[in-house]
Amino acid sequence: MLDSVDRSRRTHPSYPSHPSRRGLLRATAVGAGAVTLPALLAACGGGPGGDGKTVRVGSNASDAVPKKAFADAFAAYAKQSREKRKVRVNTVDHNAFQTNINRYLQGKPDDVFMWFAGYRMQFFAKKGLLHDISDLWAEYRGFTPALKAQSTGEDGKQYLTPYYYYPWAVFHRRSLFAKYGYEAPKTLDEYLALARRMKKDGLVPIAFCDKDGWPAMGTFDYINMRSNGYDFHKRLMAGEEAWTDKRVKATFDTWRRILPYCHPGANGRTWQEAATTLQKRETGMAVFGLPHPGAQFPAADRPDLDFFPFPVIDPEHGQDAVEAPIDGFLLAKKSKSLKNEKAMASARDLLTWLATGPAEDAYLAGDPNNVAVSDLADTSAYTPLQKKAVQLVSGAKQISQFLDRDTRPDFAQTVMIPAIQSFINDPKDVDGLVNGIERQKKTIFAQG
Repeated sequence: MLDSVDRSRRTHPSYPSHPSRRGLLRATAVGAGAVTLPALLAACGGGPGGDGKTVRVGSNASDAVPKKAFADAFAAYAKQSREKRKVRVNTVDHNAFQTNINRYLQGKPDDVFMWFAGYRMQFFAKKGLLHDISDLWAEYRGFTPALKAQSTGEDGKQYLTPYYYYPWAVFHRRSLFAKYGYEAPKTLDEYLALARRMKKDGLVPIAFCDKDGWPAMGTFDYINMRSNGYDFHKRLMAGEEAWTDKRVKATFDTWRRILPYCHPGANGRTWQEAATTLQKRETGMAVFGLPHPGAQFPAADRPDLDFFPFPVIDPEHGQDAVEAPIDGFLLAKKSKSLKNEKAMASARDLLTWLATGPAEDAYLAGDPNNVAVSDLADTSAYTPLQKKAVQLVSGAKQISQFLDRDTRPDFAQTVMIPAIQSFINDPKDVDGLVNGIERQKKTIFAQG
């Protein structure tokens, strides 16, 4: 989340003011050879006795497109390295990586790992599990002040090298909308009316999934921000508002109106499966981040992919807020190999390279589903969808990071994942739902 950024600003300097050289970036993580979770948790950067030139990177980029793109990017790093440094990647299932991140960082982590900006980074920095890279930031170029703020811990030091961000929106196929004469809705009433039309036309209106525990969070975030505004949403995520507040209940009541048009059985469906139904024209729309449908659409189909902003619910808040998570790379404090001076120098050298325009370009060449964060990246080859993503984010008045990044990770994992899945299964008892969330929230946030 953007806690470190001046919330009174109407625009945010970390996001593009025009679709030029100001970026967004790519999706998921790093790639080049998948291993099992136990193997990743056992990784220790080669140990103090390693060659000092091989950097081990922990990655959650288990999907094919970003995995290959990161393999290409790291190959480009090795090619330009005068010291003949190279990268060895441990790729783990995305959800397993997130679920086990605390155990991973306190055990035997890799030298460098991929993670999230804002609160999720600050949480582990506060625990002393990350290396300070403030001196590297002093040399970084092409990043805006707000990006730096998102990479900064509560102690004022920098811990993350940002690598990409991407917006969430409502995705659909251009050709499907053209076939049936559908138009992008601007309001919730229009959204529901379109869903009813799709249902009559034999489509499942909204592709929906939550087997992984996080995809449905994006829908909650948008309904809450559109209904109650970004500032309330930010305070709710920070534990400063009660989940029993009537405004939260109204959010779930609105969601309950949408659920009949969503793909049934969402808790048993992965995001990849949901995105594939959109690609196969079985569903009409889906609330996703830019990389998710893009990664499941064959190259020939990608020009047919389009999106519109999540619709207006309360005109007072309009479409001011956009969900646009930032991902990047960090140094694990408990990596054994980083005790070796040469290994630390190699890991820091990799982060320094990842902060450059050529590093952005090397990745985007293989994954056009994201946009570069660095002002120094080459955006001349952006697709129309990438340019539209830049415009969406640059026009936002507020930027959120995503529910499981804007709040405590323990609260997101142990409370909100089961709560939302329970709501999807049985949306009738909203009072019982929010009472349970609030009770657990008080316990968790009281831990400090």
